[in-house]
Parts: sequence; structure tokens; C-alpha cells
Amino acid sequence: MLQDLGNPRLIAVVGATGTGKSDLSLELARRLAGYGQRAEIINVDAMQFYRGMDIGTAKLSVAERSEFPHHLFDILDPHEDAAVAHYQPEARGIIRDVLDRGAWPILVGGSGLYVSSVLFDFEFPGQDPEIRARLEAELSAQGPGMLFRRLRGLSPEAAERIGPHNGRRIVRALEVAEITGEPIAGTLPDEPVWWTPTLLISLTAPREDLVARLDARVTRMWEAGLIAEAAGLLEAGIDAGVTARRAIGYGQAAAQIRGEMTETEAIEDTRRLTRRYARRQVSWFKRYRGAHVFDTVAETLPEIAEHILPSAEL
Repeated sequence: MLQDLGNPRLIAVVGATGTGKSDLSLELARRLAGYGQRAEIINVDAMQFYRGMDIGTAKLSVAERSEFPHHLFDILDPHEDAAVAHYQPEARGIIRDVLDRGAWPILVGGSGLYVSSVLFDFEFPGQDPEIRARLEAELSAQGPGMLFRRLRGLSPEAAERIGPHNGRRIVRALEVAEITGEPIAGTLPDEPVWWTPTLLISLTAPREDLVARLDARVTRMWEAGLIAEAAGLLEAGIDAGVTARRAIGYGQAAAQIRGEMTETEAIEDTRRLTRRYARRQVSWFKRYRGAHVFDTVAETLPEIAEHILPSAEL
């Protein structure tokens, strides 16, 4: 299948949470190693950037990651914020370095905008500290409602995509509008242009099977010690960050620790939000043209790897 794309330089494994992306990345790296070729794996799951956020993000263990070089895992503390505009050049720089070393870069993860920022050729507009400070002051003083109404007047589509409660993204969209005259950045054009030739693998599963997997995974998170992990993150200052504290499961675990939710309520709320997030991921990745789509219920990960890398003639 590699030959189908005319000598791709990058392999990307995307899909909704719970579809087996991380495990497939290891299968592909092992298969390449069997052909005498090296591979290195680059993370594109924003929540796996964070140190100490392991159970709730289904992060591969350190032992599993030691089999092949892994990049952009555990690069931020919980109080630090992730930004796709910063991620894009860093990830692309690593991909270039991997290629220069004569190895295959395998990009793996499900954070849609971060994935698109690497795969497709588009730029993020700059920032204006004065505009940003003014809008953030308005957000702090008045809440997101008025700013959201202003954004909806400029771009109903952007407002619908962001929603009325995400003050950080509303501020960013309005900042971009003042800088460029366009109300939102970081969206795909109708005909996206590849940044580099890429073999794109999209993993999926029937909805009922995926829901069952996700519900079971949430239960395993609690059994594996998510409450203790969340307690440590609270001590490390996760509440001071914007990105990490939004991670599904950790907010619910923190609420359980504070006595605001029972364990049953925390688990059920995590399941509900995980299912909703997976639906958004499915919708996002359906837009990717040219993806090789595999149903992980119909085929095992080794079978999928065999389809992707059918022979040593790469």
C-alpha cells in the first residue's frame, strides 16, 4: 500500500479515542523493523503532552515506548498550556529530523486540529498582545456571553464550532478577526494541500462497538488508579492550567475527590463526555480525503499492519 501514494515520507495513524491507534503504531514500527527499516513515533494527542497524565489518557507505558523512539510525550507540566500554533513547527521539525536519520516518522493521535496542522499546508496568524489582553480583560469582567455574541455576528459558523462557553477559543477567534479580518484560524480549506506526501490511516469501529469499548475503558481507568493520579495532579497545579484541566476524566476524578460527585456519577459523566468527544473525532476525520480506513472490529491490528505494509519492497 505504501506504493499507492507515490513514495510517502510520513505515516499518520488517526481516529477516535479507543480505536487502537497507539497499538497500531507499534505494530507498524515492528513490521518496518522486520524489514530492516527504523521507525520513530511522534505523538499528536494533546493530553498526552502532559507529565503525570497517564491513566486517563491511555498513554503507552514507558516500557512500551522504550521499544522505539517516541517524541512529544511528557513535554509539559499540568499547569502549562498547549497551543497548536507552537506544536506545528515542533512536530514538523522532528519529522524532518527523523527523515534525515533515514527512519520512518509515524504520527499517531486523535487531536484533530493538531493532526491537521501537521498534515496540511496552512499557517496560523500571528498574535497581538495588546488585542489579546483587552479581550481577555473583557472575558474576565463579563464572561464569555457578550464576546460570543460578537463572534456570532462576525461568523455564525465559527461561533457554532467553538460554542458559547469556551472563552479561550472565543478570545482567539476575535483576536484573529482584528488582526486579519477573518474571524477564525486553524480550519481546513475546502481542498487541503498536503504538507508532505503522507500515508494516512484512519481507524474506526461501528458505533455500538466503540461505545462499549469506551465505557469499559473508563471503568478500567478508575480500577487502575485514576483517583490517585488525579490527586497528584491537583497537588502539581493542574487547576492553574487551561488545557490539562479540561482533560476528560480528570475533572470528574477531581470532583469525586472534593466530594462533589460520587464514584458512580464521576464514572458515568466521564463515559458521557468520552462518547461525545469520540463523535466529534469521527466527524473530524471523515473529512480527510485519501485516508485508508480500517474497521478495528472487522480486522485485528496485525492484519491492518499487513495491509499497510504488505511486503519488504518499500
